[in-house]
Amino acid sequence: MSEQDEKFPTLASESESKPKGNGRVKQRLIKHGLKNTKLPSKNLKKLRASVQERRRKKKEEEKNKPKPEVTVKETVATELPLEEQHNILFQANEGPQTDFLAAAEREVLYGGAAGGGKSYAMLADPLRYLSHPQFSGLLLRRTTEELRELVWKSQELYPKIIPGIKWSERKMQWTSPAGGRLWLSYLDRDDDVLRYQGLSFCWIGFDELTQWPTGFAWDYLRSRLRSTAPDLPVYMRATTNPGGAGHVWVKKYFVDPAPAGKEFWATDAEGKTLIFPKGHTKEGQPLFQRKFIPAKLFDNPYLSNTGDYETMLLSLPENQRKRLLEGNWDVAEGAAFPEFERSVHVVEPFSIPKNWPKFRACDYGYGSYSAVLWFAVAPDGQLVVYRELYVSKVLAKDLATKVLYLEEDDGTILYGVLDSSCWHRRGDTGPSLAEQMITEGCRWRPSDRSAGSRISGKNELHRRLQIQELDGEVDKQAGIVFFHNCIHIVSQLPSIPLDAKNPEDVDTKSEDHLYDALRYGIMSRPRRGLFDFPMEQAADRYNPADTTFGY
Repeated sequence: MSEQDEKFPTLASESESKPKGNGRVKQRLIKHGLKNTKLPSKNLKKLRASVQERRRKKKEEEKNKPKPEVTVKETVATELPLEEQHNILFQANEGPQTDFLAAAEREVLYGGAAGGGKSYAMLADPLRYLSHPQFSGLLLRRTTEELRELVWKSQELYPKIIPGIKWSERKMQWTSPAGGRLWLSYLDRDDDVLRYQGLSFCWIGFDELTQWPTGFAWDYLRSRLRSTAPDLPVYMRATTNPGGAGHVWVKKYFVDPAPAGKEFWATDAEGKTLIFPKGHTKEGQPLFQRKFIPAKLFDNPYLSNTGDYETMLLSLPENQRKRLLEGNWDVAEGAAFPEFERSVHVVEPFSIPKNWPKFRACDYGYGSYSAVLWFAVAPDGQLVVYRELYVSKVLAKDLATKVLYLEEDDGTILYGVLDSSCWHRRGDTGPSLAEQMITEGCRWRPSDRSAGSRISGKNELHRRLQIQELDGEVDKQAGIVFFHNCIHIVSQLPSIPLDAKNPEDVDTKSEDHLYDALRYGIMSRPRRGLFDFPMEQAADRYNPADTTFGY
């Protein structure tokens, strides 16, 4: 062999130098320290066939092996090891939180200041019946983003209280070992309630109730409360802070009817007690009870003891501080009319002098509400709102009948202002809403709906709400006042929020029907009478306590 061949062996020489068959296998065994391993007498080809057959059989066995049941993102909660436990069991704080969890009324609101432990109380409430096999509950937030926070808190709390409870991300549902179920869902629009049509629940909860602009969802889902188990009651619970688009209706349902912590018979949006209908065995009896339980930061020692959260709330602007720290329901976030002061703008009813000009204004709605306000003009031009009518599901001609009935003793009503859209007609569909009311003898003129009229009306109301000090702080006067028995406008006006996108206007998603009627009225250019009083008397302010003043 040449020197070149020694350095670079040819393929032929390479093949000649390598062992063949079992010899090659034995060489590899020696290399890996398996010198004494016995090899079968079969040749390499048969050995490989044997190995392949064994592999084939193994694959076949794996294929035929039964597969375990797969669940979608489902977890089974068990109690944590002792060294990993932190606040293992939920313990209600003494005071309002305990009162909320122990309440027996059909509908209960736990609301007020921020940091009072409302969300954890809401999550804890259904736990008293979640281990019942027939329990079904529904916990709602307004949006999916807000719902996620509740999910996280429930995942922190529920496994510690009910070992073995299951959470399904796909269904957004907790299932207890006994079979009780609790859904966590969202309800962004009123139409979303149709998702729950045909379903039944023992327990329904709304977290941050004032985020719903109207009470439609609350009222509708009440119809989904059902239970066939005698030991399983049905009830609804809610938590919230003051403020938000639904501040007015929530306050009307829960806060205004009775002192905090005292049960009362449930009322409708007009303040009338809900009763069993005519023909029922319980005809005339109240339906069920409600209760409002206020929450304060200091009810929650986990936040209040350090003082840090209180410091943060104290740094907020005045209105926000009153709402979130004090839980004040008379102050709404982003209120459109902060000038409103109950001690000045709300007066005791008095006999309106006959020579004071009177008129009315109306915002009509069948599916929502019809709002009518009556005005009197004092000699100095001050407007006095002395009556209101706030009804729903009333036809135009029937509303006209109600209006005329209430005016029987008023004397002359100079004019009425009605939403100009009530004059609209479509083809040959018959008389317009305004024409139907005029036919009944209730006369109107259209309101101003020109470009910029909404902004102008809001500015005029700001002007009239301005408080003037006549004799220091003792005597204050405003350009408009309301009789205290006009409960709806007095409740709604200070709570109407500004439009987040247009701060020059109010939020039209809020309950603004009475506000619209008020705006139509003050923009109708009301005039005081020419011959009301002598000139020397015109400067005098009326005295509500003197029923003969002005006659």
